[in-house]
Amino acid sequence: MSTDTERVEESSETSFLETWEDWYHIPIIGAVVLFMLLSRLRSYGRFVTEDGTPQLAAIDSWYHWRTVQWTAENYPNTMPYEIWTSFPTGRYVGQFGTLFDQIIVTVAMIVGLGDPSTETLYAVSLIAVPVMAALVAIPVFFIGRRLGGTFGGIISILLLALVPGTFFYRTTTGQLQHHVAEVLFMATAVLAMMVALRAAERDKPIYELVVDSDWDTLRKPTLYSVLAGIALSLYIWTWPPGVVLIGIFAVFFTVQLCLDYVRGVSPDHVAFVGVISLGVTALVTTLLIEEPGTSVTSFGYLQPATAALVAAGCLFMAWFARQWNSFGVDRRYYPVAIGGMIVVSFVAMALVVPDLYRTLVGNLTSRLLPLDPGMGAATIAEARPPGNFPQHVFDEFGMAFYTMLVGLAFLVARPFLGREYRTEYTLVIVWSLFLISMAATQVRFAYYLVLAVAVVNAVFVADLVRLFNLEGSVTRLREVETYQIIVLLMVVLLLFAPLLPPVANVTAWERGDHAYPSDDAMAWEEANHWLQGNSPEPGDWAGAGYDDELEYYGTYDYPEDGDYDYPEGSYGVMSWWDYGHLITVQGERIPHTNPFQSNARSASSFLVAQSEDRGELIMDAIAEGESGDQTDEELEAIVGDGIDSHEEMRYVMIDHKMVGGKFGAITQWSDPDGTYAGTGQYAIGNDDIELQAPNQNYEESMVASLYLEDANDLEHYRLVHETDDYAAVGGFGTMTQRGIQSAPFESVRLEQLGMEGSWSNETQQYQMQVDQSRMLDQIVPVSQTQFFYDVHVTSSVKTFERVEGATITGSVDESVDDATVYAQVDLETDPGRTFTYTQEVELADDGSFELTVPYATNDELGTEDGYTNSSVVAVDDYTVAIGTEGDDDELEIHYSGETDVPETAVIDGETVDVTLEEFEDDEDEPIEDPDEEPDGDEMAEETEFDDEDVDIEDADANETDE
Repeated sequence: MSTDTERVEESSETSFLETWEDWYHIPIIGAVVLFMLLSRLRSYGRFVTEDGTPQLAAIDSWYHWRTVQWTAENYPNTMPYEIWTSFPTGRYVGQFGTLFDQIIVTVAMIVGLGDPSTETLYAVSLIAVPVMAALVAIPVFFIGRRLGGTFGGIISILLLALVPGTFFYRTTTGQLQHHVAEVLFMATAVLAMMVALRAAERDKPIYELVVDSDWDTLRKPTLYSVLAGIALSLYIWTWPPGVVLIGIFAVFFTVQLCLDYVRGVSPDHVAFVGVISLGVTALVTTLLIEEPGTSVTSFGYLQPATAALVAAGCLFMAWFARQWNSFGVDRRYYPVAIGGMIVVSFVAMALVVPDLYRTLVGNLTSRLLPLDPGMGAATIAEARPPGNFPQHVFDEFGMAFYTMLVGLAFLVARPFLGREYRTEYTLVIVWSLFLISMAATQVRFAYYLVLAVAVVNAVFVADLVRLFNLEGSVTRLREVETYQIIVLLMVVLLLFAPLLPPVANVTAWERGDHAYPSDDAMAWEEANHWLQGNSPEPGDWAGAGYDDELEYYGTYDYPEDGDYDYPEGSYGVMSWWDYGHLITVQGERIPHTNPFQSNARSASSFLVAQSEDRGELIMDAIAEGESGDQTDEELEAIVGDGIDSHEEMRYVMIDHKMVGGKFGAITQWSDPDGTYAGTGQYAIGNDDIELQAPNQNYEESMVASLYLEDANDLEHYRLVHETDDYAAVGGFGTMTQRGIQSAPFESVRLEQLGMEGSWSNETQQYQMQVDQSRMLDQIVPVSQTQFFYDVHVTSSVKTFERVEGATITGSVDESVDDATVYAQVDLETDPGRTFTYTQEVELADDGSFELTVPYATNDELGTEDGYTNSSVVAVDDYTVAIGTEGDDDELEIHYSGETDVPETAVIDGETVDVTLEEFEDDEDEPIEDPDEEPDGDEMAEETEFDDEDVDIEDADANETDE
């Protein structure tokens, strides 16, 4: 009896262990998914504001927010053509308003019972990205299990959950970007292709079975191949440049078909999968076509064309293998023949369809291989190649990247060790190698490489378990030797110790608490909201009344020539491309350039223009549809006596980074060989140190003339708003063991330095408390090793209006030799800062003069009239004076007078007369000497900086997918 009981108990225990062995991965997967979700939601509270204003973590997130809102208004349609960016042409925005945005809006529709509020849309948007990131664990587990069993699958998802690198921070709450959907659908597409290949490997579909319609044999390979094609299509629907995965599959099919034929295996099996899966992809992506052409970033002809080419290529290679048999040529030469035909095909493509050839080769070198990032990528931090690739991948994945390389070696070695080798292994090898190459090409593609690192480590762990005889059922745990336990612990430590405390610098869980709204978005919010409320609606400039033709959520058809015909009263906003999405979404105005980098060259040409005359020619050329990078003579020929188009740029918005760290990137588009910095001597203690300093080319550029000089001495630009948020702008030095390293252009918001203060109009300086012990003559310390020099403190974002300008005219009876006419007006900004605008011109021989000024002395016009409610107002009338330089370089005044300048005169370019009278020496000086260096924006010596070290963020760390 007792024996029977013992047998029952032993049987029950065995049954439980066997059940646990079959299902133990389910709760582990659930725990990993929950961890991935919660770790990415830790900063959720930072993105929820009391007034409901969106706060997102990256610039591209703002445009996804735009497409989410648009899709919700026009559900289930996505935006066919965007006219609220890329003025004056508009732009198709294929990478936005894709499946990613539709998924978010669909969920919001369900939650909001068909009519989601803005709050519901925003909440779903904040949560959707972490949810999608957590779901990536599911295809990763199944890929890992196919490569290394259930235990290998668990290792894969644990690595996925714990790596704190690019994939993690791009999938935290607030990162409303399609990267997470790319990873999810790429992993799904690769998994589906692996399943289809395995089904074909088992059932061996061949041409004769297709002819005989033997669907019993063909059913599973066909079904799984169709699903693989659909999964690949979903990936491309999420991200049009996902055509890159078609290219990876093309390489795989080419390699595998050659391997199969050389080994004496019919290539029909693999070709069957390629033809059906890529054929389905070609059909589905044909339905997605929105823009004619072969642009990689658009839903156009490229995606279906490349998928069809790969499908046709698989069919051809299978047919050619049969022909090769009839030739009686050694099988080993078959791959050589295929390689030769591929080369010939590319040569023919270059001759017959050069656009397609350039697109394919261009993306091969800029996305797949670290050969030529191109200028656009070179000015985007995330699209640059990593400076130190070994260090980069260790920071991303710890030792898991290198153990992945060992896992790849284990896969390659399988046929040489007499072990089973599946077709899907070749796919994983080819895919992984391309992901490594992509990560070496652009730093951002580490979010793809995480997939290969995770799944291939399943091979590494499984083969080590097999090598040390650790495989088997749970019931064998009692038989495990000590050395086997040690080996297992060493593997676990190798993989996970660099990702966990105390070894890891930062863990995934900790990094989840470090997600913050974009600093640029917060800095620009006030300026953009002001622009929205104080400028006329697009289409209503000068009271044109066509604003109803430019609805913010309206639908606009793709123009045949790609150039939207804006109605009269439309206008654009000039800035740098980094801020285009913010202007569109926060300001609901139309930027000229944007993070798609459209019109980046013309924006650069304007911002670095060395005179107002050239800047005006560029602005007029833009209205005529030109790039603006021509010579002055060419621009004058384009513009002629005046422009025919009403599509003019009316505002210029500049922030501290555009005259700071971004200035170098701006020059790369239109003047890459230009010199904008020299050197200067600066006193540090008792030593004179040579540091980099801006030169005259920088100071005369439009961006510096506007931002740093408040448009002083310019005729057609006036400051209309500045934010009540300030930044330090100037040279930036770092003390190192090798000496002082300096950069001539840098900036940082004072808020990041923990500084508070206000403007003093008495001293024209930004006033704060003093710590004189930290001042070193011209040097303003930021930390013990970092400092600003030649520093200005000014508003972080300034908005300027482009106007005709009023012409002040007058004359004096008796001309004064070598005299200059000066016009000055004192102005006050909304935050309370005052400054003086000065214009000057040489007095004519007959005693007459005329000079053009952009500031009015009244504010009689506003948005109700179709104009600007400027927040910069004149304190009094213009003072006009005629003076000469004395022997001691002091200004001697001969005539003076005052005049008002109506707003209508400034807008319409009207003439204002002024009467001047002789100036008496005993009178108060009518104007400030314009040759004296103003204290204006310089940092007061009473400035106290926070003692904490401050890292100046990478000025070009902005995001774009193009």
